[in-house]
Amino acid sequence: MESSITHPVNGTRGGLLIRRATARDAQRLSRLVRRSRAYEGHYAAMVAGYRVGPDYIEHHRVFAAVEAATDRILGFYSLILAPPELDLMFVADDAQGLGVGRLLIGHLRAEARSAGLTGVRVVSHPPAEGFYLSVGARRTGTLAAAPPAVMWDRPELVLPVD
Repeated sequence: MESSITHPVNGTRGGLLIRRATARDAQRLSRLVRRSRAYEGHYAAMVAGYRVGPDYIEHHRVFAAVEAATDRILGFYSLILAPPELDLMFVADDAQGLGVGRLLIGHLRAEARSAGLTGVRVVSHPPAEGFYLSVGARRTGTLAAAPPAVMWDRPELVLPVD
């Protein structure tokens, strides 16, 4: 689903456009992940050197929230259809609290609905669980740590599409 509608979002110039990410966005998406303050401290190892590659973008449903006037990427998500899962979702630190995440979730729901899905699994970064609950996700369990890649338990949720 391509969104050609520019959404007014406080604090952005010209509003936001949600568009399909392209291979040319790979470096900017990778930087957004690696610079996320949500992954500071003991979470830092999870994103150190993380790369969203052009091949990943070309083979998955990756959508970016782009500031219309500047083409700056303020956030993005990746939806896996089978099985349905939110694989990645990041919002730039200075764009948090502006409604970018909620706009992305609304787009994800529309994308999932058009693919015939009724719900999307979310394995959340622990500090982000409150956000997912606030947009209607329901906690379904806990995914145990998987060292050495992931050293902490993570909330598992389902985000209803309807």
